[in-house]
Amino acid sequence: MSRIFVIGNEKGGAGKTTCAMHLISALLDQGYKVASIDTDLRQLSLTNYIKNRELYNQKNPDKLVPQPCHFYLTTKGENDEDANLLLFEQKLCDARNLAEYIVIDTPGYHSLLSKLAHSYADTIITPINDSFMDLDVMAKINPDDLSIISPSIYSQMVWEQKMQRAARDQSSIEWIVMRNRLSQIDAVNKRNVGYVLEKLAKRISFKIAPGFSERVVFRELFLYGLTLLDLTTANLGKPLALSHVAARQELRDFLTCLGI
Repeated sequence: MSRIFVIGNEKGGAGKTTCAMHLISALLDQGYKVASIDTDLRQLSLTNYIKNRELYNQKNPDKLVPQPCHFYLTTKGENDEDANLLLFEQKLCDARNLAEYIVIDTPGYHSLLSKLAHSYADTIITPINDSFMDLDVMAKINPDDLSIISPSIYSQMVWEQKMQRAARDQSSIEWIVMRNRLSQIDAVNKRNVGYVLEKLAKRISFKIAPGFSERVVFRELFLYGLTLLDLTTANLGKPLALSHVAARQELRDFLTCLGI
């Protein structure tokens, strides 16, 4: 059976597609067969990333980078919920027949497709920026003493999809929250977010993963469809810098947390 990773967060701008593409690239780099599914009907960021990767390969046949088997849904018939759900399940079935790992990118808003994708996850990965604004989709926080008032909309949705998965095939879903775009500078806000996340992890059962620091290399290669793991083989004329080495270590630490 393929292992399914779902990258999800109902707040946009948290780095879901960046996380998804680096996970895909890392799995391909280790020689695994990988499939990817984009459920963001409008933005299709992961699909565009992979199309850029295809274009790079066409232009550089002597410096090819590995590609996942990619599937995506479009806005055609987007108001037909039953048709979209059926199409997603068909594409997921096709992906399972082709790959050892499946990575599903979801939109930064609530949708039926996103809920369905979460319910099929073996592991949900939630990138979250290091701010209480981003944390608000996961929990309501008391500003006076940083106590947790209640789980918020996204946490409730994840719990519901865990129940759906258990009802469907008696399987459980692992949930990992990844602190993303961390500042290199220690700050009160950074410590406070970490403190609240640790308390929340115990309350609603998720694991905190080491995330990616605020580094240009995690974003600058989008137009080429590449990631930092491709820099040693890609024809970009871009030498490896110390910051790239540090970024690769962050990615390795993340993969270790995932058990890869």
